[in-house]
Amino acid sequence: MRNIILSFFCLFMLSKSTSVSAQNVTWHTWEEVVELQKKEPRKVFVDVYTDWCGWCKKMDKATFQQPDIAKYVNDNYYAIKFNAEQKEAIEMGGKSYKFIASGRRGYHELAAEITRGKLSFPTIVFMNSKMELIQPIPGFKDVPTFEMIMTYFAEDNHKKTPWSVYQKTYKSFINK
Repeated sequence: MRNIILSFFCLFMLSKSTSVSAQNVTWHTWEEVVELQKKEPRKVFVDVYTDWCGWCKKMDKATFQQPDIAKYVNDNYYAIKFNAEQKEAIEMGGKSYKFIASGRRGYHELAAEITRGKLSFPTIVFMNSKMELIQPIPGFKDVPTFEMIMTYFAEDNHKKTPWSVYQKTYKSFINK
């Protein structure tokens, strides 16, 4: 009996660890993405968040942990989770971006730049493989909405199809 219980426990733990790893977006730092771009250029997806943002936490759990979303992001983008209030400077493109104290908190210069000065959280930012801004999109996005947005940019539909047309013709790939 003890061996049966132990076997079930091991199987349960194995299935748990496998399913958890299959559900996670692989998050990178800015520095890691710069290096990865040298080997295999890809578009970049940036989740701009703050520690105090409730909608950011909800999007982490409800959207980014959905297995099909995580797989698509990992297959098509380098993903960066970027705290808009981080204190550490970031060197990128020959420029140094730093934290600017403002009021009780402050903001990071790079967060302000990639959100076009509209610091709203969460904001998802899409960049091309040269780390050039394509578009920031503010606000919480549920799975169907984020799926449509991430495929729009990953597949370069933003270059050839107006968003209003894309929305009407989009077919979901998410297993429901």
